[in-house]
Amino acid sequence: MEFSIPIIITIAVIIIFLMIFFHYVPFFLWINALSAGVRISLVQLFLMRLRRVPPHTIVYAMIEAHKAGLKSVTRDNLEAHYLAGGHVEKVVHALVSASKANIDLTFQMATAIDLAGRDVLEAVRMSVNPKVIDTPPVSAVAIDGIQLIAKARVTVRANIKQLVGGAGEETILARVGEGIVSSIGSAVSHKSVLENPDSISKLVLKKGLDAGTAFEILSIDIADIDIGKNIGAVLQMDQAQADKNIAQARAEERRAMAIALEQEMKAKAQEARAKVIEAEAEVPIAMAEAFRNGNLGIMDYYRMENIQADTEMRDSIAKPQSGSGNKK
Repeated sequence: MEFSIPIIITIAVIIIFLMIFFHYVPFFLWINALSAGVRISLVQLFLMRLRRVPPHTIVYAMIEAHKAGLKSVTRDNLEAHYLAGGHVEKVVHALVSASKANIDLTFQMATAIDLAGRDVLEAVRMSVNPKVIDTPPVSAVAIDGIQLIAKARVTVRANIKQLVGGAGEETILARVGEGIVSSIGSAVSHKSVLENPDSISKLVLKKGLDAGTAFEILSIDIADIDIGKNIGAVLQMDQAQADKNIAQARAEERRAMAIALEQEMKAKAQEARAKVIEAEAEVPIAMAEAFRNGNLGIMDYYRMENIQADTEMRDSIAKPQSGSGNKK
């Protein structure tokens, strides 16, 4: 059987038309929606293609919401959320999970949480199944100076109403660590903390650490407490060493001042001896001048010589003699 060229061209045009039609108009997806009870027109599906919105994502989300009895989920809302950069599947999954768990979560709140960058589905799961967060080791010192190293386990669940703008896990860990340090630091003895570790949990829970966060603290359990260093003794040793260094520095300063004073006195003594030698050198000149002027006679000179000789003799007798010890 032979086909003419016009018939072949017509068949080709029809095939191309059908391919373009089924590409831009998801006919079978429309059939799936109708079979699930979701009313949506082929025109809307075609317009979704033009708006660069994937029809499969929107339709399947509408089917899931319809089967779960969620009346607030509409096509326009889903399209708007997708165009805003949100995750349509996660939002619908979260709404269905929240509905089954009797959690008050509206479509507007779920989309706001999703657009804020948080995983709304994980938040709903955490509301149903609380999460346990292990804190890093926290070091604190009791009043008696003993260091304690504590580890805690914080059980939290998501606070849906504060997920937008609420602080995250890092804030919870920081506040719990601060509370542990404060409670241990106020303990009179480290032994009382070791005997009653639950006292730390009670004091920390009273502080309301989950205020302004995206979580609600259910419990704080002290998992482990280890004894660290005797910080009080270490501080006392450091203080004693510092006092010793200060005393040594002051003693060294006084010794340096004494040495400087001794050097100054020696310099003054040398200066005085130099002046005495200079004065003694001027004595013969003065005596000669006195002889010339007639102020000093020969007898006066001899008497002065005798006195000087007598003085030298007395000095030699008074001084101990060196050598063999024989006296002359």
